[in-house]
Amino acid sequence: MPLTLRFERVTFSYGQFRPSVLREFTWIIPPGRTVLLGPNGAGKSTLLSLGADAIRPQRGKIQFGQFDPSRSGERSIYRRSIGWMPQEIRAVPGLTVREQVAYAGWLKGLPRKSSWDRTPATLGLVGLQALADRPASSLSGGELRRLGIAQTLVHEAKVLLLDEPTAGLDPAQRARFRELLISIAPQCQIVVSTHQVDDLSELFDTVVVLARGMIRFAGTVASFLQQAPSSSNGRQAEAAYAAVIG
Repeated sequence: MPLTLRFERVTFSYGQFRPSVLREFTWIIPPGRTVLLGPNGAGKSTLLSLGADAIRPQRGKIQFGQFDPSRSGERSIYRRSIGWMPQEIRAVPGLTVREQVAYAGWLKGLPRKSSWDRTPATLGLVGLQALADRPASSLSGGELRRLGIAQTLVHEAKVLLLDEPTAGLDPAQRARFRELLISIAPQCQIVVSTHQVDDLSELFDTVVVLARGMIRFAGTVASFLQQAPSSSNGRQAEAAYAAVIG
């Protein structure tokens, strides 16, 4: 059985006197490509941040296979196995594009030389090879998004958690991202948090809808689209999402 990322009875709040974003939340990430939908404040970014070990739950357990990031001896293996792209991608002052991607790989546990050697091919996947020697701080918003994707790929993670990865990308760049997603899917599990519901049938195997910290729907793309009323006027995915949330 392949290793997978799972959340067991996870509770998380951003403060002692603030309501829980997730409460007793349990989920096992399915194989293939999963799209995570939900309104603002549903808990999508929090869920991915928890999965990446960027924040820790107050209660519950998060594991990749048998590896638990709360145990010091297993944290490095866990974090190297998980690739995370947060919504905000920041340039590291003083680093070039290639140096920033190599640095990200080194932070995930790759040897320095291995991380440096892998970077050109990784930049090629996201179309940034021509900008490798430019300061990362000079990149546009869309280029920074692609830099963020490269940082999740350089250490060959087993699970990719991508939070709004196509925000700020133009149509051609979004098309390139779709091709990239399809090409890397056989090697890892992918979860993409997004507000966009186009191309579901082409890109994803599973749809999960999160609202108020709870899973309102989890199933195949076909079963998700069946949630739409017959009067959806061709906008079946949007109608299905509205029906699930509504």
